[in-house]
Amino acid sequence: MSFATGLLCRECGSTYPTEARYSCDFCFGPLEVAYDLEAAKGVVTRESIESGPNSMWRYAALLPDPGEEPVDLGAGWTPLRRATRLAEVLGVKELWLKDDTRNPTGSFKDRVVSCALSSARRLGFTTAACASTGNLATSVAAHAAFIGWPSVTIIPSDLEKSKIAMTAIFGGTVLGVEGNYDDVNRLCVELVAEHPDWAFANVNLRPYYAEGSKTLAYEITEQLGWKLPDQVVVPVASGSQLTKVAKGFKEFIELGLVEGTAPILFGAQASGCSPVATAFAEGAEVITPQRPNTIARSLAIGNPADGPYVLDELRSHGGDIGSVPDSEILECIELLAKTEGVFAETAGGVTIASLRQMIKRGTIDPNKSIVAIISGHGLKTLDAVVDTAVVTATIKPSLAAAEEAIARYTLEAAR
Repeated sequence: MSFATGLLCRECGSTYPTEARYSCDFCFGPLEVAYDLEAAKGVVTRESIESGPNSMWRYAALLPDPGEEPVDLGAGWTPLRRATRLAEVLGVKELWLKDDTRNPTGSFKDRVVSCALSSARRLGFTTAACASTGNLATSVAAHAAFIGWPSVTIIPSDLEKSKIAMTAIFGGTVLGVEGNYDDVNRLCVELVAEHPDWAFANVNLRPYYAEGSKTLAYEITEQLGWKLPDQVVVPVASGSQLTKVAKGFKEFIELGLVEGTAPILFGAQASGCSPVATAFAEGAEVITPQRPNTIARSLAIGNPADGPYVLDELRSHGGDIGSVPDSEILECIELLAKTEGVFAETAGGVTIASLRQMIKRGTIDPNKSIVAIISGHGLKTLDAVVDTAVVTATIKPSLAAAEEAIARYTLEAAR
């Protein structure tokens, strides 16, 4: 049973039923799913959650109504890893990695797509679609294949080959647009009007889609033994993940499932596409769109829909947002892999590099607990590392050659 009551305008507070709608008729503000948390108190308990499945749907009562059953490939309940070796390098006391590389298609997008397509099926749609920088397209195509739906995923044509292949393998239609994500998104908004039976996960189903990100906050809290972390670092593209993670922590507090105050949230962007970080640093109230130029393509949204809400969250609770160059992104992908055995895509490099940056400038407290969200697997962005992550040496097939190379390169690596 879901305690969702309808849709609520984030600007003027107007309410709507749980239908396919994403903007307010009165002020054109964005909509989000509202819940009756008072009714949920005493019904949604630690015990009721712990008795649920080992997936994000253990929190079904706090997610949009999926109808008879959710569209579920098993997203969520990913590991929360204690990162002791990386913590030592960064000079922090307690660091955890929320490892969403373990989701079915290798990114956190499986959470939001599971929510979106569950609602889409309940609402009578027949085709799955999206605008995407890559990870969302793969997840939409996979979930559509799972339920036997056609899919139409629209991406920038210069996307990483690995992400294109991961999307196309599921058999849907994949359209490459000659432009960046913002061009893709504008096209999809036009297509919504022309194809009313298509469920665009992040356009006409956006209120339901966005709710999937809350489950990151729920899981982090539960996996810490029903305790809140002090600080959480979240990669920022549209900004929806950060704002919904904030919502998730606040809902658990309101339900009385945890005690204390919500953690301080911190954002992470690549300097080649950092509209939110730029506005934050300049003290601006309005976010100026940017043209993306970064290897972190999954975060390359120059005009982020939730950007103003990210600014509000960071400023009202003492947060910060990093902005890091491509060179540091690559360095931190390698750092994360070498210290913790986690291979992250470029967005993960952005998160760790931004974490390091904010520790150095003193906005993240090294003596308090930190959770860093690693949102996608490195196999998705092999293009970024394929020229540097290569064989150590090529040798003849002899013991002598092997021993010589091992001795030489092991010594060099130790220096």
